[in-house]
Amino acid sequence: EDGSDGIGPSVKGLWGRTEKLVGGGTATVDENYVRESIVAPGKKIVDGYDDLMPPSPLEERELLALVAYLQSLKEQP
Repeated sequence: EDGSDGIGPSVKGLWGRTEKLVGGGTATVDENYVRESIVAPGKKIVDGYDDLMPPSPLEERELLALVAYLQSLKEQP
């Protein structure tokens, strides 16, 4: 299971990846990107996906746990 449901990109190997964004440009998946994507998900939409995610008001400890989880899924070379 790669964590993808077709609505958004897979979370497996997501950490550190550079994503192409709708409208041009790119974003590197790091702590700042994850935080922004949760608080204001419509700001940077990954190319090929729709702006469907609502803002999620997570507590700091929840954000840190999510960041740690995504880091743990980083693909090993």
